Amino acid sequence: MVFGLHTLSLNRVASLHQLPSISSPNSHRVINRRLSMVVRSTTADHRRSANYKPTTWSYEFLQSIKVNDSNENQRYKDKAVMLEREVRMVLESYILEEQNSLRVLELIDDIQRLGLAHRLENDVKKALGKFISIEGCNTMSSNMSLHEVALGFRLLRQNGYFVSQDVFKDLVSDKNNEALLKGCGHEDVRDMLSLYEASYLAYQGEAILDKAREHATERLNTFLMEISSSNGDENMEELVRHSLEVPLHRRMVMLEARWYVEAYKKKEGANMALLELAKLEFNMAQSVLQGDLKVTSRWWNNLGLAKELSFSRDRLVECFFWTVGMMFEPRFSSCRKVLTQVTSFITIIDDIYDVYGTMDELELFTDAVERWDINVVSSMPKYMKLCFLAFYNTINEMGYEALKKYGHNTIPYLTKAWADMLKAFLKEAKWSSKECNPPTFSEYMENAWKSVSGAVILIHTYCLSYDDINFSKEALCHLMKSIEILRWPSIIFRLCNDLATSSEEMARGETVNAISCYMNETGVSEEHAREHMKSLIDVAWKNMNEELLLITKHEYSPTDEHVFSKSFLQSVINLARISHYTYLTGDNHGAPDAGSKKRVMSLLIDPIKN
Repeated sequence: MVFGLHTLSLNRVASLHQLPSISSPNSHRVINRRLSMVVRSTTADHRRSANYKPTTWSYEFLQSIKVNDSNENQRYKDKAVMLEREVRMVLESYILEEQNSLRVLELIDDIQRLGLAHRLENDVKKALGKFISIEGCNTMSSNMSLHEVALGFRLLRQNGYFVSQDVFKDLVSDKNNEALLKGCGHEDVRDMLSLYEASYLAYQGEAILDKAREHATERLNTFLMEISSSNGDENMEELVRHSLEVPLHRRMVMLEARWYVEAYKKKEGANMALLELAKLEFNMAQSVLQGDLKVTSRWWNNLGLAKELSFSRDRLVECFFWTVGMMFEPRFSSCRKVLTQVTSFITIIDDIYDVYGTMDELELFTDAVERWDINVVSSMPKYMKLCFLAFYNTINEMGYEALKKYGHNTIPYLTKAWADMLKAFLKEAKWSSKECNPPTFSEYMENAWKSVSGAVILIHTYCLSYDDINFSKEALCHLMKSIEILRWPSIIFRLCNDLATSSEEMARGETVNAISCYMNETGVSEEHAREHMKSLIDVAWKNMNEELLLITKHEYSPTDEHVFSKSFLQSVINLARISHYTYLTGDNHGAPDAGSKKRVMSLLIDPIKN
């Protein structure tokens, strides 16, 4: 189901259920009869086990992490302010040189890839505005190289500006196809790499960008084959391989910053102040993350569920890493802490539905959450009683903090999100147990985008991000009804998950996932089904790109006057990005490997050395 978990036909019309209503007076008696039946039926049950491996991150190790003291932090902050001022002066000097727009664009790209966008946000916005006023938003190609056109297109789109795909119309026309695919020099590869990265900012139906991606991918793969038999440009080869593995638009921001610091060192003409600022910013952010991780590990240890519910996955660090993918900036400390709690409960409850609970127990738990009824707990089996009480108290505490901060009761919205997800869990459990007919692919997707937990995570992100997100009850109501903003990242999450976990599931005889449902319905091979899922991921990304643009902008310029803050919308796209990371080489949440541990160490434990 989630984080190893199970999703909606790719049309753009759907709706969430209404907020739960008060239940009838007789409903307690119905649930109590079910409860007594559950207790009787589970005493001699043979429980299943998925044999999950224990966590590799001990509580003692996490608590031993040394965090910077206040004096160190202040010294680093003072130095960062000086370096930031120096970088800002360089950017301003480039802007004044009206004939040097490429240098402006490349510096902005470096700033963002190094994880410094939040420090220089206003400067970047000013620079892009100046670039547009000089070049014209949709006429960039007139006197510019393909590299400059593609870079400008990508930066403008990812920063909320509308730019037409027509800027590439002449460059990728049929008469120019042969020219695009010729050449093997550094400039040609740089052009193709920029075109390739720009193509991932496409919207659905943009055929010119689809063709551009096809051309660029072919040319970059040709370059890699040629360079493998020669003594070519190793730095460019590294950049190309990195991009072909996962394009920049789909990469986890802080993990990319860590990687790009090393790549930027090798760049000819690298700005040393920018490099030093990037190292300093990464290490300061990492220190904040280490403090957050220590706090959440104490919460997790004190909760004791990992020990009491030994059948479930103990994945505190992986859950925390997920929240870093969502919001890595230091100011989102409180959001990371509560989202780690949310994702930890998602993991435990998923294992109850997926592995351990009987069908009667699962129906009971679903009813209890939908009704948000503490009276049900007394008749639950012990393991479920422990889980429900811990879960109930945690969500209520989150709601209390939101009430103090915003003055609105968010608990009905939070519990509604959980209830919808658990009903989707329950449906999948019935499919797996053969209580229901196996779903068609469309039926599976309609349910599984909810079961994957993306909507729960995003609704909690909005309600509980006390640091920066501009909360309003009107926006929250809008979010509960704005199915598209929840659906598209959830579909990406689901399909990435199923691509990583379906082979093992099918080997165990489990047939409820996107791959197997599509194979059963169409009769195609597993390989063909996998390629189809990848194409659906592309469709979902295009729809999400367009949806975010429609929310954030009026034509030709971004605006801050919309219902959701930029920070929240960034978390929407970051949910899709962390999904790609988590399932890139397998199930790095349920069964993290050595490579996953290495990445966690590089992001959360080991600072960048000077």
